[in-house]
Amino acid sequence: MEIGMFQTPFLPPERTPAEVFDWAVAQAVTADQAGFSEYWIGEHITLNWEAIPSPELVIAAAARQTERIKLGPLAHLLPYYHPATLAAQAAWLSHILKGRYQMGVAPGAYPSDARLRGIKDMSKNHRMMGESVKIMEMVWKGEPFEYEGEFWNAGLPEGDAAHPVRDQKPWGGTMPMAMTGLSPNSPSIRYAGAHGYSPCSVFSSNSALIDHFDIFAKAAADAGRPGDRTKHRVVRDVFIADTDAEARKLALEGGMGRAWTEYLLPTYHSFGIAQALVEGTDKSVSDVTPEFLADNFWIVGSPETVAEKLEAWTHSLGGGFGTLLLYSYDYIDNPTPWNESMRRLAQDIAPKLPNGAFAKVEA
Repeated sequence: MEIGMFQTPFLPPERTPAEVFDWAVAQAVTADQAGFSEYWIGEHITLNWEAIPSPELVIAAAARQTERIKLGPLAHLLPYYHPATLAAQAAWLSHILKGRYQMGVAPGAYPSDARLRGIKDMSKNHRMMGESVKIMEMVWKGEPFEYEGEFWNAGLPEGDAAHPVRDQKPWGGTMPMAMTGLSPNSPSIRYAGAHGYSPCSVFSSNSALIDHFDIFAKAAADAGRPGDRTKHRVVRDVFIADTDAEARKLALEGGMGRAWTEYLLPTYHSFGIAQALVEGTDKSVSDVTPEFLADNFWIVGSPETVAEKLEAWTHSLGGGFGTLLLYSYDYIDNPTPWNESMRRLAQDIAPKLPNGAFAKVEA
């Protein structure tokens, strides 16, 4: 079982940009030292609780202080970039990281991020994303081309002996790509399967996750690609402490509890997916409180309890998958319990899960 982190970040609005940046870089270092396999950074500009507008700045800083962990944006919002510029920057960073760079892409889901760029109609965003990927892949081939598209024009000149054009191919010749999905029947997860990307499912319920597994597998098979669960990442909330009571308290009274109360629960309601949180219980959406989440939705407890919950969860899914990604929360003022929880998960719990509980990610 591989362990990674998704640094969205869920930090409250009063945190300064410097605090957000320092925490994101420090968490990358902690994750690397704990043995995490990868570290993803979210991208938004207008959202108060997800305030990293440039993941590449965090990645560049973390590159200097980490040794093994893979780093990447999750995700660059492709309609809001010129794809040739983004492709060249990403390829350059992949060489700086010597293969530890990977790119997540998305069409953009929040209207406020779109309006900042003058986009009032987001119905074209998925087409824009598709054309952007097409252009980036042409850039990454490192061969001269000219392209005139629906949304962008681009071209890589031939150059000459006096003015050669720098090679635009990423480290190793290809760029590892990923996409996130949350809603059932996710078009992003389907796109990932069809294009050979790694899918990343934000957990809302077992049925929604199994739906993602199936959608990805079918789309991959239709495209003649492997679509097994080893490629799948799943994002969940985990907090481990010495006892169940201590873990529950640290989760509820810390950044996890506050983020869910003030930001995530309202977001789930606004996207119409809050009902998924009560799947498998006799509760209604109105019963969903942070306390309910701690007992029924988050994976919180002692090392023994968390191990049992992970085993039971994968059994209910009918098998494992590639990588478990943790959301990161605001534990800036007292990071030790949170960082120790990360270490325990990666070093003490994941290696002891039964063989086959989670499939290992392919290299």
